[in-house]
Amino acid sequence: MSKFKAVVFDWAGTMIDFGSFAPMGVFIKAFEHFGINASIEQAREPMGKPKWDHIRSMMDDPGIAAQWNNRFGQMPTDADVDRVYEVFVPMNEEVVADYADLVPGAADVVKTLRDKGLKIGSTTGYTRSIMERVIPVAAAQGYEPDNLVCSDDLPEGRPGPLGMYQCFVDLVAYPPGAVIKVDDTEPGIAEGVSAGCVTVGLALSGNYAGKTADQLAELSDPEIEALRGFATEKLKSAGADHVIDTVADLPDLIVSLERE
Repeated sequence: MSKFKAVVFDWAGTMIDFGSFAPMGVFIKAFEHFGINASIEQAREPMGKPKWDHIRSMMDDPGIAAQWNNRFGQMPTDADVDRVYEVFVPMNEEVVADYADLVPGAADVVKTLRDKGLKIGSTTGYTRSIMERVIPVAAAQGYEPDNLVCSDDLPEGRPGPLGMYQCFVDLVAYPPGAVIKVDDTEPGIAEGVSAGCVTVGLALSGNYAGKTADQLAELSDPEIEALRGFATEKLKSAGADHVIDTVADLPDLIVSLERE
């Protein structure tokens, strides 16, 4: 019998979309629609937040705010965030399924955890309309979590705890210390921390490394270690209790935690 009752996974960069490419590219294209040049770094920095909040954070970037001011004669307002968001969501809906391949080992990890009697939950910074494109693609590859909490399901998203609270209810899994939250971004880790869960960050499959599995395989050991170190620092700063490379490493971590 495991001392854990459930594992709650993020989606992009965690269980699907190795390197978290689908949202990053669409953020850049959505800003281009308004004549604003956003860099990959600016698009990736707020990753993990609900998408409206992500756009608000990008708008607050000094470089993007200056471009907006020069183009529209004012600093970006929440109404401007609404305009970009309205462009972003349908764009993301159209491409997200193309980036929904499971991270290597993800399906086997879920089977291993279910065999141990654990529930499998999920939260995401994606809206439900976006996830409706992802769910059947993931299911066809063998991944069907026991619940799904999207960014627009609740009054407040990450980094607050409400998404995890909903998972506690949906999965009938508590206390918080019996639930593991697995994520590749600071807001996603903070979501788990704020709910009192054990948190596990992913260094190499997610947003901070920003590489496909094939791209990673072409890097030297020192280059990979540099990416791992950068991601680990970001995840630890958000409160991650543990950091592993990808979800494929999770079962071994859980075995070690159960010995403690």
